[in-house]
Amino acid sequence: QVQFEESGGGLVQPGGSLRLSCTAPGLVASRSTIKWVRQAPGKGLEWVSTIDIDDIESYSDSVKGRFTISRDNAKNMVYLSMNNLKPEDTAVYYCALTQSGAARGKGTLVTVSS
Repeated sequence: QVQFEESGGGLVQPGGSLRLSCTAPGLVASRSTIKWVRQAPGKGLEWVSTIDIDDIESYSDSVKGRFTISRDNAKNMVYLSMNNLKPEDTAVYYCALTQSGAARGKGTLVTVSS
């Protein structure tokens, strides 16, 4: 059973940057469409970004131009580089196989606050 492992979250001030990482033992990242989703306090799961098997990237309007998804095939890792973070980006971030969060792990908490 595939389950992602996410890391890299933390507390950052508005305007700051973070890079999140995820991997999934047993899953070949280069052969998979992988998504980042997030869940803000008291809210449902929200799709953030996708990288497909052809390395085509897509982003939600709320993060477009600020976040970048990437993949390191040699390390079997997927990343989410986040710049110009805003308080509304505060959430638990997950890697997943679907927008509904299939195979997501425990997530990594990102808190954007001054």
